[in-house]
Amino acid sequence: MGIREEVFYEGGPHVGDLIINILIGFTLVGLPLTFGAVIRAIWLRFRITSRRISVTGGWRGNDRTEIIYKEVASIVTVPRGLGLWGDMVLTLTDGSRLEMRSLPNFREVSAYIQERIPTKAQEAARSVKV
Repeated sequence: MGIREEVFYEGGPHVGDLIINILIGFTLVGLPLTFGAVIRAIWLRFRITSRRISVTGGWRGNDRTEIIYKEVASIVTVPRGLGLWGDMVLTLTDGSRLEMRSLPNFREVSAYIQERIPTKAQEAARSVKV
C-alpha cells in the first residue's frame, strides 16, 4: 500500500478578491478586472496535499495543472488585500511557472510547500523577498 495523501488546502480563491474587483468594476476601466475575478471565483480551484499541488481553472474549469514537490525550483509570494490573501508563483525545474492567484492563507500555504520542496529550492525561496 502507498503513502496516504493528506489534503492541506482545498478550495477556491479568496472571496475578498472578488469583492474588491466588483467594487472596482463600477468604473468602466475596472470591468476587465471584475470579469477576471468572477471567472476565478467560479472556476479556479486549488488542491494542496502532502504529495502534490493541483490547480484547476481556465474557462469552465477545463485546464488542470498538477505538479509534485520535487519539480519546484523556487517560490515567490506577493501579498494582496492587506495581506489577507496573496499570489504565489512556483518556478519549476524545467523553467515553466505555475501561478496561483488570490490564494487564501498564502503564508501558511507557502510555508507548507517550502517544507516539502528540495533543499536547494528552499534556499532559493528564502533568498527572494518581495
